[in-house]
Amino acid sequence: MTSNDITKGILKAIVYVIGATLLLFFLFKVQTIIVYILVAAIISLIGLPIVNFLNKKLKFNNTLAVVITIVALMGLLTSIISLFIPLVTEQSRNLSLLNMTELQASVESLNQKIINYLSNKNIDLGQSITKNKLFSKVDYSFIPNFLNSIISGFGSFSIALFSIIFISFFLLKDSQLLQHGVLTFVTDRNVDGTKRSMHKIKSLLSRYFVGLIMQLTILFLIYTVVLLIFGVNNAIVIAFLCALLNLIPYVGPVISLGLMVLLTMTSFIGSDFQSVILPKTLYVLIGFMIGQLVDNFFSQPLIFSKSVKSHPLEIFLVIMIAGVLFGVVGLIVAIPVYTSIKVILKEFLSDNEIVQKLTKNI
Repeated sequence: MTSNDITKGILKAIVYVIGATLLLFFLFKVQTIIVYILVAAIISLIGLPIVNFLNKKLKFNNTLAVVITIVALMGLLTSIISLFIPLVTEQSRNLSLLNMTELQASVESLNQKIINYLSNKNIDLGQSITKNKLFSKVDYSFIPNFLNSIISGFGSFSIALFSIIFISFFLLKDSQLLQHGVLTFVTDRNVDGTKRSMHKIKSLLSRYFVGLIMQLTILFLIYTVVLLIFGVNNAIVIAFLCALLNLIPYVGPVISLGLMVLLTMTSFIGSDFQSVILPKTLYVLIGFMIGQLVDNFFSQPLIFSKSVKSHPLEIFLVIMIAGVLFGVVGLIVAIPVYTSIKVILKEFLSDNEIVQKLTKNI
Protein backbone atom coordinates (compact mmCIF):
# COMPACT_ATOMS: atom_id res chain seq x y z
CA MET A 1 0.00 0.00 0.00
CA THR A 2 1.49 3.31 -1.10
CA SER A 3 1.47 6.58 0.82
CA ASN A 4 -1.04 7.95 -1.70
CA ASP A 5 -3.46 5.11 -0.93
CA ILE A 6 -3.10 5.74 2.81
CA THR A 7 -3.65 9.46 2.31
CA LYS A 8 -6.74 8.82 0.18
CA GLY A 9 -8.09 6.42 2.79
CA ILE A 10 -7.58 8.94 5.58
CA LEU A 11 -9.19 11.73 3.55
CA LYS A 12 -12.13 9.47 2.68
CA ALA A 13 -12.59 8.58 6.37
CA ILE A 14 -12.48 12.27 7.33
CA VAL A 15 -15.08 13.08 4.66
CA TYR A 16 -17.34 10.28 5.97
CA VAL A 17 -17.00 11.49 9.57
CA ILE A 18 -17.70 15.10 8.59
CA GLY A 19 -20.65 14.01 6.45
CA ALA A 20 -22.10 11.87 9.25
CA THR A 21 -21.63 14.71 11.75
CA LEU A 22 -23.35 17.21 9.47
CA LEU A 23 -26.18 14.75 8.85
CA LEU A 24 -26.71 14.19 12.58
CA PHE A 25 -26.60 17.94 13.19
CA PHE A 26 -29.17 18.50 10.44
CA LEU A 27 -31.44 15.77 11.82
CA PHE A 28 -31.15 17.30 15.28
CA LYS A 29 -32.19 20.70 13.98
CA VAL A 30 -35.20 19.36 12.08
CA GLN A 31 -36.21 16.74 14.65
CA THR A 32 -39.58 18.44 15.20
CA ILE A 33 -40.42 18.17 11.50
CA ILE A 34 -39.27 14.54 11.48
CA VAL A 35 -41.65 13.83 14.37
CA TYR A 36 -44.49 15.50 12.44
CA ILE A 37 -43.76 13.29 9.41
CA LEU A 38 -43.59 10.12 11.53
CA VAL A 39 -46.88 10.91 13.29
CA ALA A 40 -48.50 11.75 9.95
CA ALA A 41 -47.20 8.46 8.52
CA ILE A 42 -48.77 6.57 11.44
CA ILE A 43 -52.08 8.40 10.92
CA SER A 44 -51.97 7.57 7.21
CA LEU A 45 -51.40 3.90 8.05
CA ILE A 46 -54.44 3.96 10.34
CA GLY A 47 -56.57 5.92 7.88
CA LEU A 48 -55.56 4.01 4.75
CA PRO A 49 -58.03 1.12 5.31
CA ILE A 50 -60.84 3.71 5.62
CA VAL A 51 -59.77 5.42 2.39
CA ASN A 52 -59.59 2.07 0.58
CA PHE A 53 -63.04 1.12 1.88
CA LEU A 54 -64.56 4.40 0.66
CA ASN A 55 -62.79 4.07 -2.70
CA LYS A 56 -63.56 0.44 -3.45
CA LYS A 57 -66.81 -0.27 -1.63
CA LEU A 58 -68.63 3.07 -1.80
CA LYS A 59 -66.99 4.24 -5.06
CA PHE A 60 -65.94 7.64 -3.67
CA ASN A 61 -63.25 9.50 -5.58
CA ASN A 62 -59.86 9.56 -3.89
CA THR A 63 -59.86 13.19 -2.73
CA LEU A 64 -63.34 12.95 -1.19
CA ALA A 65 -62.42 9.68 0.53
CA VAL A 66 -59.31 11.29 2.03
CA VAL A 67 -61.25 14.36 3.20
CA ILE A 68 -63.91 12.19 4.86
CA THR A 69 -61.20 10.10 6.54
CA ILE A 70 -59.37 13.18 7.84
CA VAL A 71 -62.66 14.68 9.08
CA ALA A 72 -63.55 11.39 10.80
CA LEU A 73 -60.16 11.20 12.52
CA MET A 74 -60.41 14.88 13.49
CA GLY A 75 -63.90 14.25 14.85
CA LEU A 76 -62.52 11.42 16.96
CA LEU A 77 -59.71 13.64 18.24
CA THR A 78 -62.16 16.49 18.95
CA SER A 79 -64.41 14.12 20.89
CA ILE A 80 -61.46 13.00 22.97
CA ILE A 81 -60.30 16.57 23.63
CA SER A 82 -63.85 17.63 24.49
CA LEU A 83 -63.71 15.23 27.41
CA PHE A 84 -60.78 17.14 28.87
CA ILE A 85 -61.50 20.80 28.05
CA PRO A 86 -64.42 21.22 30.51
CA LEU A 87 -62.44 19.39 33.17
CA VAL A 88 -59.29 21.49 32.63
CA THR A 89 -61.33 24.72 32.49
CA GLU A 90 -63.11 23.88 35.72
CA GLN A 91 -59.90 22.88 37.44
CA SER A 92 -58.10 26.04 36.28
CA ARG A 93 -60.94 28.13 37.74
CA ASN A 94 -60.81 26.20 40.98
CA LEU A 95 -57.04 26.35 41.21
CA SER A 96 -57.02 30.11 40.75
CA LEU A 97 -59.18 30.37 43.88
CA LEU A 98 -57.57 27.48 45.71
CA ASN A 99 -56.12 28.01 49.15
CA MET A 100 -52.94 25.95 49.18
CA THR A 101 -53.04 25.74 52.98
CA GLU A 102 -56.48 24.10 52.78
CA LEU A 103 -55.25 21.69 50.11
CA GLN A 104 -52.30 20.69 52.27
CA ALA A 105 -54.62 20.24 55.26
CA SER A 106 -56.87 17.95 53.17
CA VAL A 107 -53.93 15.81 52.07
CA GLU A 108 -52.61 15.61 55.62
CA SER A 109 -56.11 14.65 56.79
CA LEU A 110 -56.17 11.77 54.31
CA ASN A 111 -52.68 10.82 55.44
CA GLN A 112 -53.82 10.76 59.08
CA LYS A 113 -56.76 8.50 58.21
CA ILE A 114 -54.36 6.06 56.52
CA ILE A 115 -52.06 6.13 59.57
CA ASN A 116 -54.96 5.53 61.98
CA TYR A 117 -56.22 2.60 59.92
CA LEU A 118 -52.76 1.02 59.74
CA SER A 119 -52.26 1.60 63.48
CA ASN A 120 -55.37 -0.49 64.16
CA LYS A 121 -53.63 -3.25 62.19
CA ASN A 122 -50.46 -2.83 64.34
CA ILE A 123 -48.57 -1.17 61.48
CA ASP A 124 -46.79 1.97 62.74
CA LEU A 125 -46.29 4.10 59.63
CA GLY A 126 -47.13 7.42 61.27
CA GLN A 127 -43.94 7.81 63.30
CA SER A 128 -41.60 7.79 60.31
CA ILE A 129 -43.88 10.12 58.29
CA THR A 130 -44.23 12.54 61.19
CA LYS A 131 -40.52 12.44 61.90
CA ASN A 132 -39.62 13.33 58.34
CA LYS A 133 -42.53 15.81 57.99
CA LEU A 134 -43.19 14.33 54.58
CA PHE A 135 -46.38 16.14 53.67
CA SER A 136 -45.37 19.44 55.25
CA LYS A 137 -42.45 19.63 52.81
CA VAL A 138 -44.59 19.29 49.71
CA ASP A 139 -44.87 22.51 47.69
CA TYR A 140 -48.44 22.47 46.43
CA SER A 141 -47.97 25.66 44.44
CA PHE A 142 -46.63 23.53 41.58
CA ILE A 143 -50.22 22.64 40.62
CA PRO A 144 -51.31 25.99 39.14
CA ASN A 145 -47.84 26.46 37.65
CA PHE A 146 -48.14 23.10 35.92
CA LEU A 147 -51.57 24.03 34.57
CA ASN A 148 -50.22 27.34 33.25
CA SER A 149 -47.48 25.43 31.43
CA ILE A 150 -50.12 23.27 29.75
CA ILE A 151 -52.07 26.34 28.62
CA SER A 152 -48.94 28.07 27.30
CA GLY A 153 -48.13 24.99 25.26
CA PHE A 154 -51.49 25.11 23.48
CA GLY A 155 -50.06 27.34 20.73
CA SER A 156 -47.29 24.88 19.92
CA PHE A 157 -49.82 22.06 19.95
CA SER A 158 -52.01 23.93 17.44
CA ILE A 159 -49.07 24.37 15.03
CA ALA A 160 -48.14 20.72 15.39
CA LEU A 161 -51.74 19.61 14.82
CA PHE A 162 -52.10 21.68 11.65
CA SER A 163 -48.76 20.43 10.30
CA ILE A 164 -49.60 16.79 10.97
CA ILE A 165 -53.07 17.08 9.38
CA PHE A 166 -51.59 18.80 6.32
CA ILE A 167 -48.92 16.11 5.84
CA SER A 168 -51.39 13.29 6.57
CA PHE A 169 -53.77 14.57 3.88
CA PHE A 170 -51.16 14.25 1.13
CA LEU A 171 -49.83 10.92 2.42
CA LEU A 172 -53.38 9.55 2.29
CA LYS A 173 -54.16 11.18 -1.05
CA ASP A 174 -51.04 9.71 -2.64
CA SER A 175 -50.17 6.52 -0.78
CA GLN A 176 -46.98 6.25 -2.85
CA LEU A 177 -45.72 9.72 -1.91
CA LEU A 178 -43.61 8.56 1.02
CA GLN A 179 -42.27 5.66 -1.01
CA HIS A 180 -41.24 7.96 -3.86
CA GLY A 181 -39.48 10.22 -1.37
CA VAL A 182 -37.48 7.31 0.05
CA LEU A 183 -36.65 5.92 -3.40
CA THR A 184 -35.07 9.26 -4.30
CA PHE A 185 -32.15 8.32 -2.04
CA VAL A 186 -31.90 4.69 -3.19
CA THR A 187 -29.62 3.40 -5.94
CA ASP A 188 -31.23 1.79 -9.00
CA ARG A 189 -30.17 -1.75 -8.09
CA ASN A 190 -31.90 -1.50 -4.68
CA VAL A 191 -35.17 0.02 -5.89
CA ASP A 192 -37.11 -3.26 -6.17
CA GLY A 193 -35.93 -4.49 -2.77
CA THR A 194 -36.82 -1.17 -1.16
CA LYS A 195 -40.31 -1.27 -2.68
CA ARG A 196 -40.89 -4.79 -1.36
CA SER A 197 -39.61 -3.77 2.08
CA MET A 198 -41.85 -0.71 2.28
CA HIS A 199 -44.89 -2.68 1.18
CA LYS A 200 -44.22 -5.31 3.85
CA ILE A 201 -43.56 -2.67 6.52
CA LYS A 202 -46.79 -0.86 5.64
CA SER A 203 -48.75 -4.10 5.88
CA LEU A 204 -47.26 -5.13 9.24
CA LEU A 205 -47.50 -1.70 10.86
CA SER A 206 -51.07 -1.15 9.63
CA ARG A 207 -52.11 -4.33 11.43
CA TYR A 208 -50.06 -3.33 14.47
CA PHE A 209 -51.63 0.12 14.88
CA VAL A 210 -55.16 -1.16 14.27
CA GLY A 211 -54.50 -3.83 16.90
CA LEU A 212 -53.13 -1.20 19.25
CA ILE A 213 -56.33 0.84 18.93
CA MET A 214 -58.35 -2.29 19.71
CA GLN A 215 -56.14 -2.93 22.75
CA LEU A 216 -56.65 0.59 24.11
CA THR A 217 -60.40 0.43 23.41
CA ILE A 218 -60.76 -2.81 25.39
CA LEU A 219 -58.84 -1.35 28.35
CA PHE A 220 -60.82 1.90 28.16
CA LEU A 221 -64.14 0.03 28.29
CA ILE A 222 -63.04 -2.15 31.22
CA TYR A 223 -61.71 0.82 33.20
CA THR A 224 -64.80 2.92 32.45
CA VAL A 225 -67.20 0.21 33.63
CA VAL A 226 -65.19 -0.35 36.84
CA LEU A 227 -64.95 3.36 37.70
CA LEU A 228 -68.62 4.03 36.93
CA ILE A 229 -69.76 1.08 39.05
CA PHE A 230 -67.94 2.44 42.09
CA GLY A 231 -68.96 6.06 41.52
CA VAL A 232 -65.56 7.60 40.83
CA ASN A 233 -65.76 11.20 39.57
CA ASN A 234 -64.70 11.87 35.95
CA ALA A 235 -64.66 8.12 35.29
CA ILE A 236 -64.48 8.41 31.48
CA VAL A 237 -61.56 10.84 31.54
CA ILE A 238 -59.61 8.77 34.08
CA ALA A 239 -60.28 5.57 32.12
CA PHE A 240 -59.08 7.18 28.90
CA LEU A 241 -55.89 8.52 30.49
CA CYS A 242 -55.06 5.18 32.11
CA ALA A 243 -55.74 3.29 28.86
CA LEU A 244 -53.63 5.77 26.89
CA LEU A 245 -50.71 5.36 29.30
CA ASN A 246 -50.70 1.69 28.33
CA LEU A 247 -49.00 2.80 25.10
CA ILE A 248 -45.80 3.01 27.16
CA PRO A 249 -44.76 -0.65 27.57
CA TYR A 250 -44.18 -1.94 31.12
CA VAL A 251 -43.86 1.56 32.64
CA GLY A 252 -47.26 2.85 31.46
CA PRO A 253 -49.41 0.35 33.41
CA VAL A 254 -47.52 1.16 36.62
CA ILE A 255 -48.12 4.91 36.14
CA SER A 256 -51.78 4.35 35.26
CA LEU A 257 -52.20 2.17 38.37
CA GLY A 258 -50.88 4.95 40.61
CA LEU A 259 -53.01 7.54 38.80
CA MET A 260 -56.20 5.50 39.09
CA VAL A 261 -55.65 4.73 42.78
CA LEU A 262 -54.84 8.37 43.59
CA LEU A 263 -57.84 9.81 41.72
CA THR A 264 -60.15 7.19 43.22
CA MET A 265 -59.06 8.09 46.74
CA THR A 266 -59.38 11.83 46.13
CA SER A 267 -62.89 11.31 44.71
CA PHE A 268 -64.01 10.21 48.19
CA ILE A 269 -61.69 12.41 50.24
CA GLY A 270 -64.51 13.70 52.47
CA SER A 271 -65.70 10.19 53.36
CA ASP A 272 -64.63 7.76 56.07
CA PHE A 273 -61.37 6.09 55.13
CA GLN A 274 -62.00 2.63 56.55
CA SER A 275 -65.60 2.17 55.42
CA VAL A 276 -65.58 4.06 52.09
CA ILE A 277 -62.19 5.14 50.70
CA LEU A 278 -60.27 1.91 51.30
CA PRO A 279 -62.96 -0.53 50.03
CA LYS A 280 -63.68 1.59 46.93
CA THR A 281 -59.97 1.84 46.14
CA LEU A 282 -59.47 -1.91 46.57
CA TYR A 283 -62.41 -2.70 44.28
CA VAL A 284 -61.07 -0.32 41.63
CA LEU A 285 -57.63 -1.90 42.03
CA ILE A 286 -59.13 -5.35 41.41
CA GLY A 287 -60.91 -4.02 38.31
CA PHE A 288 -57.63 -2.53 37.10
CA MET A 289 -55.86 -5.87 37.55
CA ILE A 290 -58.62 -7.64 35.59
CA GLY A 291 -58.07 -5.17 32.75
CA GLN A 292 -54.33 -5.82 32.83
CA LEU A 293 -54.87 -9.60 32.82
CA VAL A 294 -57.09 -9.29 29.75
CA ASP A 295 -54.47 -7.07 28.13
CA ASN A 296 -51.49 -9.29 28.95
CA PHE A 297 -53.04 -12.66 28.11
CA PHE A 298 -55.35 -11.70 25.24
CA SER A 299 -54.73 -8.32 23.62
CA GLN A 300 -50.94 -8.13 23.60
CA PRO A 301 -50.22 -11.70 22.42
CA LEU A 302 -52.75 -11.23 19.62
CA ILE A 303 -51.22 -7.91 18.51
CA PHE A 304 -47.55 -8.86 18.77
CA SER A 305 -47.73 -12.40 17.41
CA LYS A 306 -50.11 -11.66 14.54
CA SER A 307 -48.84 -8.25 13.47
CA VAL A 308 -45.14 -7.78 14.22
CA LYS A 309 -44.38 -11.53 14.32
CA SER A 310 -41.79 -11.35 17.11
CA HIS A 311 -41.14 -13.50 20.18
CA PRO A 312 -42.27 -11.94 23.51
CA LEU A 313 -38.73 -12.15 24.96
CA GLU A 314 -37.35 -10.54 21.81
CA ILE A 315 -39.86 -7.69 22.16
CA PHE A 316 -39.07 -7.27 25.86
CA LEU A 317 -35.33 -6.91 25.22
CA VAL A 318 -35.87 -4.48 22.33
CA ILE A 319 -38.19 -2.31 24.43
CA MET A 320 -35.78 -2.27 27.38
CA ILE A 321 -32.81 -1.31 25.20
CA ALA A 322 -34.81 1.40 23.43
CA GLY A 323 -35.98 2.73 26.80
CA VAL A 324 -32.43 2.95 28.14
CA LEU A 325 -31.17 4.70 25.00
CA PHE A 326 -34.08 7.01 24.16
CA GLY A 327 -36.31 7.18 27.24
CA VAL A 328 -40.12 7.18 27.03
CA VAL A 329 -40.12 7.93 23.29
CA GLY A 330 -37.91 4.87 22.77
CA LEU A 331 -40.37 2.70 24.69
CA ILE A 332 -43.25 3.83 22.49
CA VAL A 333 -41.58 3.56 19.06
CA ALA A 334 -39.40 0.51 19.79
CA ILE A 335 -41.71 -2.11 18.28
CA PRO A 336 -42.60 -0.29 15.02
CA VAL A 337 -38.97 0.70 14.40
CA TYR A 338 -37.66 -2.78 15.22
CA THR A 339 -40.24 -4.38 12.93
CA SER A 340 -39.21 -2.07 10.08
CA ILE A 341 -35.53 -2.87 10.63
CA LYS A 342 -36.24 -6.61 10.56
CA VAL A 343 -38.08 -6.32 7.24
CA ILE A 344 -35.22 -4.32 5.71
CA LEU A 345 -32.59 -6.76 7.00
CA LYS A 346 -34.50 -9.72 5.58
CA GLU A 347 -34.68 -8.07 2.17
CA PHE A 348 -31.05 -7.01 1.89
CA LEU A 349 -29.15 -9.40 4.22
CA SER A 350 -31.17 -12.58 3.82
CA ASP A 351 -28.02 -14.74 3.58
CA ASN A 352 -26.86 -13.82 7.08
CA GLU A 353 -27.61 -16.59 9.62
CA ILE A 354 -28.50 -14.20 12.45
CA VAL A 355 -30.88 -12.28 10.19
CA GLN A 356 -32.45 -15.56 9.04
CA LYS A 357 -33.19 -16.57 12.64
CA LEU A 358 -34.59 -13.16 13.59
CA THR A 359 -36.80 -12.86 10.52
CA LYS A 360 -37.91 -16.46 9.96
CA ASN A 361 -41.56 -15.63 10.78
CA ILE A 362 -41.80 -12.55 8.55
